[in-house]
Amino acid sequence: MAIGEDLDDLRARPLRRGDLDPDPLRQFAAWYRETQEAGVPFAHAVALATATPEGRPSVRMVLMKDFDERGFSFYTNYGSRKGCELDANPHAALLFYWHPLGRQVRLEGLVEPLPEDESDAYFRTRPLGGRLAAMASRQSEPIESRTALEERFHEVEAQCADGDPARPEHWGGYRLTPERFEFWQHRESRLHDRFLYTPSGGGWQIQRLQP
Repeated sequence: MAIGEDLDDLRARPLRRGDLDPDPLRQFAAWYRETQEAGVPFAHAVALATATPEGRPSVRMVLMKDFDERGFSFYTNYGSRKGCELDANPHAALLFYWHPLGRQVRLEGLVEPLPEDESDAYFRTRPLGGRLAAMASRQSEPIESRTALEERFHEVEAQCADGDPARPEHWGGYRLTPERFEFWQHRESRLHDRFLYTPSGGGWQIQRLQP
């Protein structure tokens, strides 16, 4: 974000073809940096859409933990609904929405589990309560009451009272490797700027889309 530029300036700034980096990952990094510099809360929150092999979709918010040339990573319970759907159908989509800047970024691609050492390393950085919750919760499965959930948490807490809990086998990371990127910038009268990146000849083709 340029010196003296505020959120209103960023939201009103057009997105022109000449503004775009030829590499969509660098373009994402530039926008993501601007969201952080502008103080947009939870800039790393992203909607993750998955589907069954029959095409029945589901979507939820997750937290992106990292991105690089390999893709975008997030963590969850492998036995959750999203984990089961990704196991059966590894095609997924991510949507970042940064309302104060009037921007969206859409990603589509294949998802694969992260290597165990990467999941282990990230798990060790989580607050203790988050690690215990990941161990205690059978995410997406029914439970009879809040009391039962808290009792299970306290049982795990007692079992780990004398040590540093290790990552449970049912919890870890995934990485989505984008095959398509779309950058969307709000404009007046709903004539928004949209640009799509798709692979082409070892690089990326960029097309303007109608809003």
